[in-house]
Amino acid sequence: MTIELIQAIVRQTTVLIAQLATSGGWRAPLAQLADQVFQDLALELERQGVSRKVSADMFGMGLRSYQRRVRRITESSVERGRSLWEAVLDHIRSKGIVSRAEVLRAFADEDETLLRGVLYDLCDSHLVFQAGQGAQMVYRAVSADELGALRALRSGEGLDELVWAIVYREGPLMRDELLQRTHIEGSALDCALERLSTSARIERTGDDASARYRTSSLYVPLGSPVGWEAAIFDHYQAMVKTILCRLREDRDAPSLADRVGGSTYTVDVWDGHPLEQKAYETLGRLRSALVELREQIEAVNAEHETPEQYTQVVLYVGQCLIQQDAEDAEDA
Repeated sequence: MTIELIQAIVRQTTVLIAQLATSGGWRAPLAQLADQVFQDLALELERQGVSRKVSADMFGMGLRSYQRRVRRITESSVERGRSLWEAVLDHIRSKGIVSRAEVLRAFADEDETLLRGVLYDLCDSHLVFQAGQGAQMVYRAVSADELGALRALRSGEGLDELVWAIVYREGPLMRDELLQRTHIEGSALDCALERLSTSARIERTGDDASARYRTSSLYVPLGSPVGWEAAIFDHYQAMVKTILCRLREDRDAPSLADRVGGSTYTVDVWDGHPLEQKAYETLGRLRSALVELREQIEAVNAEHETPEQYTQVVLYVGQCLIQQDAEDAEDA
């Protein structure tokens, strides 16, 4: 049953990745994703004490092939490969105004169906404008200044909060460890760390390569227009850690019944249902109760020195609304 569970989780994770990769009209390059997943899985198996020979067998590979792939990924450049989507956009921008025929010639080695799909998506995303029809169709991209500003905005927006969340959940961490975990370009990471340190959101100890970053708090205001990346990461990581704790502990231990784990409750309501508003407002009530609890605990902690050993209680609360059709639900 384990493999079926893994497959189901992977399927749901790919839905999330696809949504994140296309949010806001941008198209995040995914060319290196398979290598990253392989590398992260291999490293995690190694941390858990699984030998490379066994890991290779789990991946359905011979030991030599497994070792070659690990070495190739480890030694590869940290530069991110460009996707066809990015390459076409840059080509059109460099030409000013270019015909469809010229674009097709420039990328003659690519699959034409895929290339036409990229052109359609760029136009649909309003990053490329088209005029004319058929053989007379021409394209013009947003200007270099506009594109540069857009890229700068997208690359920096929410980056500080995401790094802050990773340091909070996984720190203390050195710069190289953050590079490995975030896959952010070095210069961008350095700028984020400098801003976070200057604003006292994270603390830096040590110098140069031995410097370590840590923080005792993380706060992204509810409804903030930036930082949603950090919130998603924090939600997802809390859920994963909860599951890991449950898998590693004695599942029959009565002391853990109400301390480690999670429950999912689904209720059906409709317009005019006597408990409709109560169901909708559940998240708000839970948030208020947990905010109050956090403030009370922080007030107590401020008056006492934190011991070397302590327990961090991580609570994750989520709620969504899914519109259903009664006939479809019965057929499912």
